[in-house]
Amino acid sequence: MKKRKFGLALSLVLAAGTILGACGKSDEKDGDTAKTENNESAFSVAMVTDVGGVDDKSFNQSAWEGLKEFGKNHGLEKGKGGFDYLQSKSDADYSTNLNKLSREGFNLVFGVGFLMVEDINKIAEQQKDTHFGIIDGVVEQPNVVSVLFKEQEAAFLAGVAAAKATKSNQIGFIGGMEIPVIERFESGFLAGVQSVNPDIKVNVHYTGAFDKAELGKTTAAQMYSSGVDVIFHAAGGTGNGLFTEAKDLKKKDPAREIWAIGVDSDQTLEGVVEIDGKNHNVILTSAMKGVKTAVMDISEKSKAGNFPGGETLIYGLAEEGVNLAPINEEIANKADIEAAVGEWSEKIKSGEITVPGTLDELENFKVQ
Repeated sequence: MKKRKFGLALSLVLAAGTILGACGKSDEKDGDTAKTENNESAFSVAMVTDVGGVDDKSFNQSAWEGLKEFGKNHGLEKGKGGFDYLQSKSDADYSTNLNKLSREGFNLVFGVGFLMVEDINKIAEQQKDTHFGIIDGVVEQPNVVSVLFKEQEAAFLAGVAAAKATKSNQIGFIGGMEIPVIERFESGFLAGVQSVNPDIKVNVHYTGAFDKAELGKTTAAQMYSSGVDVIFHAAGGTGNGLFTEAKDLKKKDPAREIWAIGVDSDQTLEGVVEIDGKNHNVILTSAMKGVKTAVMDISEKSKAGNFPGGETLIYGLAEEGVNLAPINEEIANKADIEAAVGEWSEKIKSGEITVPGTLDELENFKVQ
């Protein structure tokens, strides 16, 4: 299978939306696909969420924001013939939801998350006239585009920031499920921490779920009580529990310096806590991945008749596919953290260092 790496620049994506406005391609099915009011060729796109839900303030929500913006750019309306989503309550819903959207005539259907790989593979074989996109997985079918990110690179920068922020030299990592994409987050994060200070201890815990905020809160409580003062999560909706715990602790003891690090999108708004009439924020930064922009990019390509079926698109730091959100203004050594993040970012982009994407690669990782 031929794999190509595509650059990812939001400005180019949005420009493409303007230039290609009238060049859409449609595979009409039994009259289900509607024409938009601005006379563009009919095109519709939808997505199936994983169990975290469309409002998980993370991975699924980022993908949905991409579809909404794509729809707005092309005058599409939510629903059949425009843009839409189906929410999965459990993994048993994946296949049913993918098949339903295909039968409803959506030209492009995204499966959001590694756990949907087998279902995409099965439904794509059955629904050959539908284009599919799998986020965070690889499916080798001619009507499927696979989308991967170098999460380890954004996580590395998060690890650098965490190592610079900690005062206890104890840091936490909360993972969702033990799958390759989360291993990339963990490996990169641990590499970033040790690149700053190899003596820092990192407490790693997997909750086994992406939709259990209560597990995230319990895990965070245990870590903070043990002396950890910075926690990074890669656990989808489960990570919302981390933010809740951090805010609760900060409100009880405003002088206590504890931090949380978000994932997938800039989760700053989830860390706001009011103390004595003033807003503070417990989120240090977030390891971001361009799910939103990738979804828009592929939707534009598909609409223009350039769907990259059978290919694997890989978005990393150099391609502007992953990044680190701004550092919290409230931390005393903000400038020092920003300088370190900038320095390591350039080393990654230039290829001076290769961030490990697995725990096996981490064992052999050394900073020159």
